[in-house]
Amino acid sequence: MSTVELKQFIESTAISQRETDRLMKETDRQMKETDRKLTELGKQIGGLGNKFGAFAEGLAFSSIARILRSDFGMESVTPRFEVIKGGESQEFDVLAYSNGDLKQGMIVEVKSSLDMAVIKQMKRKMDRLFHWMPEHRDKEFQGMVAYVDGSAAARQAVLAQGWHLVHVGEELFEMKTPPGFIPKIYRAA
Repeated sequence: MSTVELKQFIESTAISQRETDRLMKETDRQMKETDRKLTELGKQIGGLGNKFGAFAEGLAFSSIARILRSDFGMESVTPRFEVIKGGESQEFDVLAYSNGDLKQGMIVEVKSSLDMAVIKQMKRKMDRLFHWMPEHRDKEFQGMVAYVDGSAAARQAVLAQGWHLVHVGEELFEMKTPPGFIPKIYRAA
C-alpha cells in the first residue's frame, strides 16, 4: 500500500469513526428520551390509579354516609379525615362517630380493589386508632371496608377481622355483612 493509499485509508477510517461516534451519541440521546418518557408515563399511570381511588371514595361517600347514619346511628360523618402527629400522618377514608348516649365510632376504608394488602393497611389503622385520635377514647369503634371489586378470600378475610363489609350493588353501595355478624369492638386501653 502506497503512502497516498494509506493516507486515504486513515482518513476514510477517521470519517467512519466520526460517523459511528455521531450515531452512538444520537442513540444515547434517544435512549435517554425514551427513559424520560417511560418515567413520565409511569407517573401518569400512577396518578390515574390514585384518581380512580379518589373517584371510588367520592362515589361511595354518600351511600356510606347513608348506611352509617341509618344503620349505625352515626351523627358525624367525615370523608378523608387526616391526622398529623409528630411528623407522621394518617388518613382515614371516612371517620364517623356519635356522641351522647351512643358513644360509638366507625372507621371506613374505601377501595376500588380489595386485596390482602388492604386488610393489612386497615388492621394497622384500627390497631393504632386511639394513638391517632385520643380524643375519641370514650367511644367504641368498629371497622368497615367498602370495595368495588375483590376476591372471595379477601371478603372472608375482612369479615374474619371483625369488620363490616360494603359492596357496590344496585343501590350503589349496600351492606354485605351477614345477619348475626358480631363486629370487633375497639376500646381505649
